[in-house]
Amino acid sequence: MKYDVAIIGCGITGASIAFELAKYDIKAVIIERENDVSMKTTKANSAIIHAGYDPKPGTNMARLNVLGSALIHDLAPKLNFHYKQIGSVVIGRTEADHKVINTLFDRGIANGVKGLKILRTQQAVHDIDRHINKDCDYALYAPSAAIVSPWELALALAQTAVYNGVNLMLNAGVEDIDGKMGAFRIKTTQGLVEASYIINCAGTHADDIYKLILKDKAEQSFTILPCKGEYYLLDKDQGSMVKSVVFQTPTERGKGVLVAPTVHQNLIVGPNADFEVGSKDDTGSVQKNMDYIREMALLSIPDLAFTSNIRNFAGVRATLKDHDDFLIEESSLIKGFINFAGIKSPGLSCGPAFGLEAVSLLEHAGLKMKEKGKFVYCPLPDYFSEMTEEEKEKVIAADPHFGRVICRCETVTEGEILQAMHGIIPGRTIDAIKRRTNSGMGRCQGGFCGPKIFALLKKEFNLPFDQVFQDVEGSSIALCETKEGK
Repeated sequence: MKYDVAIIGCGITGASIAFELAKYDIKAVIIERENDVSMKTTKANSAIIHAGYDPKPGTNMARLNVLGSALIHDLAPKLNFHYKQIGSVVIGRTEADHKVINTLFDRGIANGVKGLKILRTQQAVHDIDRHINKDCDYALYAPSAAIVSPWELALALAQTAVYNGVNLMLNAGVEDIDGKMGAFRIKTTQGLVEASYIINCAGTHADDIYKLILKDKAEQSFTILPCKGEYYLLDKDQGSMVKSVVFQTPTERGKGVLVAPTVHQNLIVGPNADFEVGSKDDTGSVQKNMDYIREMALLSIPDLAFTSNIRNFAGVRATLKDHDDFLIEESSLIKGFINFAGIKSPGLSCGPAFGLEAVSLLEHAGLKMKEKGKFVYCPLPDYFSEMTEEEKEKVIAADPHFGRVICRCETVTEGEILQAMHGIIPGRTIDAIKRRTNSGMGRCQGGFCGPKIFALLKKEFNLPFDQVFQDVEGSSIALCETKEGK
C-alpha cells in the first residue's frame, strides 16, 4: 500500500504528528522500530510540561513550548491521561542565580508565558514549598507548569490516530530509504513502505535516518549527540515533599537537577547531563552520576529521604551538535523529506504543537490537506484505584475480572490488565501493561504482580514461555525446554 505520509518514530513527536494528520483525508503510516509506542526518550524523562520561560525568544523551542503546553492542558480531559497543573519554581541563593532568574523572567514574558512572578524573599519562596532549602531567597514562579504521564500522553495520541485511520507498524526498523518526493521507498524489517512524503522523528537516531536518504551526500546530515539523564524514583511516602516542580538555576548543560511530584504520587529526582555515553541507546545508571544527583537535589530539598528510592532509570535525549534549538524543516536536499530533529527538552511540552507544525510543512511542500468530516477522540480508561466505590461496584458487576487485584501496590485489577492487552494498540509485554495500567510501578516494582501478568500474557496471546517479554523484543524472562530437553 502506498501512503501519502510515512512518519518514522512513535515517541511523543511521531504520536503527536500522527494524531494531527488523522484529522485529514490522507493515508498515513507510523513506522516504529520497537514493539510499542513511547519506548525511548518519551518514557524516560522528567515528565514535566514546562511553562516556556527557558527557551530563547524567537526559537522553535520558545514558540512551540508555550503553544504545546496550552494544547496539552486542553487535551487532558478529552484523552484522559494523567495531568496536573502544579506550577514550578526556579530557586536561587546567590547574586549570580538572581541574574539568571531575572533573565528567565524576561524570556518568559517575551515568549508569552502567563502568570510569571519573581519571589524576592525567603518567606515568599517557602510559601510555595516549605521544604525548599532555607538559603533560597529568590525564585521564579510559573503557575502554568504541569506534570504528566508521558507514555500515557503518547499512547492516547497514538491510539486516537490509529482509531481514525493511521496505520501503525511496530517492530519495523528502517534499513534503507530511496526515491524522491511522491515516490519514496522505505525498506523496513516488516517489508517495503511507499510514501509521497516522509517525516523523520526518530529521536537520537534522526541523523542516521536522514543519512539513509542522503546516500553519497550523507556528510551533509546534521549530527545528534546523545545526552543521558539519570533519575531516582522515590516511594509515595516522599510524594508530598514538594507541591510544585522545583528547579535549580539552569546552566549551559541544561535545567539542572529537579525535584518534582509525579502524577502517581511518587517523587522524581534528576536528571544529570552525561554526554559520555557508550551509545545512543545506553540507558544504564552509573553510581557516580547517581551520587551527583543526590548531592545536588539535597541542596534544593535537604529533607529528601533517598532510603525511599524504589527505582533508578535513565533516558537518552537528542541534542544537536552546534545547534541549540529544534531542527524542524523540509530538507533542502531531498524535497518532501521533513526532519524533526534534536527534540530534547522541552520536547514533551511541545508535543501537540509538533502536529500543527507538521501539517503546515506538508501543505507548504505541496500535499493537499482536506479535513475529515468526523474525528473521534479515544480517551484512556479510568484507573480502578481512582474510581468511587459506586463506580467500582458497577464495573465489577459488569465484568468480574475487575474484582480481582493483580498489582497490590497500585491496586491494578485483572480487568484493567485484560483491557490493556486488547486495546486499540494492544500491550503485549509486561512493561507495555505497566505503561497502560501502572502495574509494577509500586514499591515492590513488579515482584508480586509480574509473574501474574506473565501468565496472563502467555494465556491471552497463546505465547511460548520465551516469547513473553519484559519490554523490548527479545527481552525474555523465562526459557522453555524442547522435547529433546535442549
